[in-house]
Amino acid sequence: MSEVTILAFALIAFVGIATPGPTVLLALTNGSRYGVKRATPGMIGAVLSDFVLIGAVALGLGALLAASEFWFSVVKWLGVAYLAFLGVTLLRSRGTLDLPLQGSQGTESGATRSIFIKSFLVAITNPKGYLFFSAFLPQFIEPALPQAPQYAMLATVFASIDFAVMFGYALLGSQAVRFMRRSGSIWLDRICGGALLALAGSLALYRRAAS
Repeated sequence: MSEVTILAFALIAFVGIATPGPTVLLALTNGSRYGVKRATPGMIGAVLSDFVLIGAVALGLGALLAASEFWFSVVKWLGVAYLAFLGVTLLRSRGTLDLPLQGSQGTESGATRSIFIKSFLVAITNPKGYLFFSAFLPQFIEPALPQAPQYAMLATVFASIDFAVMFGYALLGSQAVRFMRRSGSIWLDRICGGALLALAGSLALYRRAAS
């Protein structure tokens, strides 16, 4: 792939990624709750989901979701339910200040797993991601050349930008929470929770272009 093609892809990808979405909001929330270092598993989960989504699109799953109302609906409602669950959880939060990093078993390793899984699941249960990549990636693929290396290159570029943007949001969250009182941290959780619920609502109303 030419450098011009990769640069054009990177610029467009950056604009799309920097616009706050579910994984970015989770990075912001995790950064404010646990700090950047402990929020990193969530970023890794989101980056892994980038490779899964782009790999799935390369194998034709995006085209399947675009053609099948049933499978599109299955993935969509899984995504709606999970986003709504995360949104309600944040709305019920008592604030992020001095919150210990603990998982369902009360351990730090359990929380690390939880942070990773949340970000990973948010991305792979969003059918808009598959449809977006299905429409976006082919514009930068040269049909006459082997496609697997090209998809791998685009996935690496996209994932790198995604990680950098999430790192920036996590850093912002970790710094902002230092200047907040507990009431302020509660409102940060509520804002992010409300945004996730709004995203769940928009996903619920989202329909395939062909329908």
